[in-house]
Parts: sequence; C-alpha cells; structure tokens
Amino acid sequence: MRASVGDRLLIHGRIVGQQDRTAEVVEILGEDGGPPYRVRFEDGHETLMSPGPDTVVRHIDGDE
Repeated sequence: MRASVGDRLLIHGRIVGQQDRTAEVVEILGEDGGPPYRVRFEDGHETLMSPGPDTVVRHIDGDE
C-alpha cells in the first residue's frame, strides 16, 4: 500500500452494521509512501495507522 499526504483512506466496517470510515493522510512515516501513516478522521481525531486489508487508498488525483 502506498499513499501520499492528502490521500484518503476508506476503512470498511469489520462487522455487520458498522459504518465505513474515511481518514485523511496527514503524514507519511514509512518509506516510499508506505505505512505507518498519521491520519485525521472526519471528527478531528488523529492517530497512527498501519492499514490492513479492509482499507482502500483514494488518491487525491482520483486513481485507486
């Protein structure tokens, strides 16, 4: 997985009824755009994240 600052991570719900979440990548801490990432969720919460298989990168240029 590779991301850039400004990309969005779409994290799919892991259980039935759980909403998908979106987070903006605000800092890349890995090499060559790899995880971990510092992300900011829509509610303003920030955390470090190493996305798993339930996460999709939405690049700011529109590519996936």
